[in-house]
Amino acid sequence: MATSALTLANVDAYYGDGHVLHSVSFSVGAGRLLGLIGRNGAGKTTCMNVAVGLLPPRTGRVTAFGSDITRAVPEAIAALGVALVPQGRRVFRSLTVRENLSVAARKPRAAATQGGTGKVPWTEDTIFEMFPRLRERRNHPAGLLSGGEQQMLAIGRALMGNPRLLLMDEPSEGLAPQVVAEVGRTIARLKGDGLSIVLVEQNIKLTLDLADDIVILNTGSVAFAGAANQLRMDDAVIAQHLGVH
Repeated sequence: MATSALTLANVDAYYGDGHVLHSVSFSVGAGRLLGLIGRNGAGKTTCMNVAVGLLPPRTGRVTAFGSDITRAVPEAIAALGVALVPQGRRVFRSLTVRENLSVAARKPRAAATQGGTGKVPWTEDTIFEMFPRLRERRNHPAGLLSGGEQQMLAIGRALMGNPRLLLMDEPSEGLAPQVVAEVGRTIARLKGDGLSIVLVEQNIKLTLDLADDIVILNTGSVAFAGAANQLRMDDAVIAQHLGVH
């Protein structure tokens, strides 16, 4: 049985000639939430793109639930139970809320025990139960939703794939404080259900409140990897790598 939902081992990644990730290694335990943080341009989104197959690493190895996905295509990685909530939401603006959810629907893997939630599969009804505002707007084009509602839809769309591992790239970006709090409660609920999560965030407080483990990236390299509790007590590390005092 795999004990790791996702592992990057000595990954180097490039955009053209630009060397973005430098021997990056970290692991996400099954059923745990890893906060991936760092300044703008540190390589956080690049790690997400590598994990879902949008950017093959130049060197190194990537595994998900024990399967080697280093050169796998995004569709094959999604079929293993890996889903991405992308930065900027990227909802299909011309489609309705229901259509956005239906296009992402995927049945759970028949043997999805390791890293799975053991809960009722995600369906349109369970998404609407978690996000009542989406039910109210189910027949509205996604482009007419508020930023917070679009973020709920982006999360719901990812969950419709019934993932075992959820990658969330800046889910609080551009949202009002009360909506950020709601997104935080949603992430806490998903974590409580046993979903493995990687949370990429600029909101350090939100990340430290939710995370079991933390990885700090600094100019494409791992500057810190350890328990969130350890980082909460080390203001010097936060100030050094994140510029937060």
